[in-house]
Amino acid sequence: MPDLAARLPVVFIGHGSPMNTLADNTYTQAWRRLAGRLPRPKAILVISAHWYVSGTAVTAMPQPKTIHDFYGFPPELFAYEYPAPGAPAIASRVRALLGDVDVQADETWGLDHGAWSVLAHMYPEAGVPVLQLSIDGTQPAAFHLDVGRRLAPLRDEGVLILGSGNVVHNLRVMRRTDAAEPFAWAVEFNDWLRERLITRDAQAIVAPMQFGDAARLSIPTPEHYLPLIYVLGAASEEDRLEVLTDGVDLGSISMLSVAYGA
Repeated sequence: MPDLAARLPVVFIGHGSPMNTLADNTYTQAWRRLAGRLPRPKAILVISAHWYVSGTAVTAMPQPKTIHDFYGFPPELFAYEYPAPGAPAIASRVRALLGDVDVQADETWGLDHGAWSVLAHMYPEAGVPVLQLSIDGTQPAAFHLDVGRRLAPLRDEGVLILGSGNVVHNLRVMRRTDAAEPFAWAVEFNDWLRERLITRDAQAIVAPMQFGDAARLSIPTPEHYLPLIYVLGAASEEDRLEVLTDGVDLGSISMLSVAYGA
């Protein structure tokens, strides 16, 4: 039997704006506190909303580059580098765990801001090896849940599994001010989802469109929601759920973050 005391948690972070990389706020402080009370991981496997492609791949290079996958932000954000080493051996283990899933060993991607904007606060020294797993946009929710389940053994092998996205993410109506009031539908869906997480209603979480218009407005495209599905798959029934951060920023971006087994 695995040693539950040594098992690392599985975490979903609502990463929000890339500017959180440089910010000291309630969200980034919570990310730092979480890392401060966890055993130091052997490696971190990130499933980021920003590597959403056709097919499954895992970064396998020894030194992933820092990807600045955005535009219109200040120069200091483009200058930011997160020089964490890669984890080729863990990438091979990921491929083995996923078995019949065709997982490409990627040498071109690197670390996108869904990874480094969070890790900049959790592990600012960039000393823990990091690799990313892509999200296959051609697959249904059941596929992503199953991949998460297959990855769960990594938790007993010193690997922190971290999903990074936002459960409400609608940039088309985003209000570009820190004091913006959240849209009623964004709060409604965020509250509905948080309750489903607390009650462990996996069936509802993997099929959120049943919630109607609030869900459709909150998830106009799936890539920021799907990292949560991987996390849900990797969590076990024994894991205690902890809500790390909550709230809706910029009108339409949920900052809900949760940890299982922390």
